[in-house]
Amino acid sequence: MLILASKSPRRRDLLGLIGLDFVIGESNADESSVHTDPAEMTMEIAMKKAMGTQYGADDIVIGADTVVVCDNKVLGKPKDKAQAKEMLTMLSGRTHSVYTGVCLLKNGRCECFYAKTDVKFYDLSDETIEWYIATNEPMDKAGSYGIQGKGALLVEKIDGDYFNVVGLPIAMLNQKLKEMM
Repeated sequence: MLILASKSPRRRDLLGLIGLDFVIGESNADESSVHTDPAEMTMEIAMKKAMGTQYGADDIVIGADTVVVCDNKVLGKPKDKAQAKEMLTMLSGRTHSVYTGVCLLKNGRCECFYAKTDVKFYDLSDETIEWYIATNEPMDKAGSYGIQGKGALLVEKIDGDYFNVVGLPIAMLNQKLKEMM
């Protein structure tokens, strides 16, 4: 059985998009990290999520974590609308990086990997930022935006895997799952 150790509706949708049968395994893992490198940080947290999920010997567990990085500062989910505005203002007119770390567990074997995608935002007016925050879309997303929703209107271009920015690099994940099976 394939188990997704994530509460993210976006990750659920992405796994469904590629036709995988899976169940949701709730993880109560501590999502802190000792790493300052975003790739290492996201892989460590993904591993904690996967290991914090109950699974059987033949199951494969998928843990994942996504962060946005701008000026070497990790931007997680905003605590409130003021922090969302601060993040979106920081990202305005600039390129930032989105990292998603993934961990696969099966029969005691653990494989972690990550994807990085660079995203450039348009110059955002205060009115655009206020409008976007008023949609409430930024409130549960790393970096305060969702590229798969209204946040797409903020993005000028991307370099890398679009699905990584949504929260799961599904093509890379599919290759790793084939290797593990």
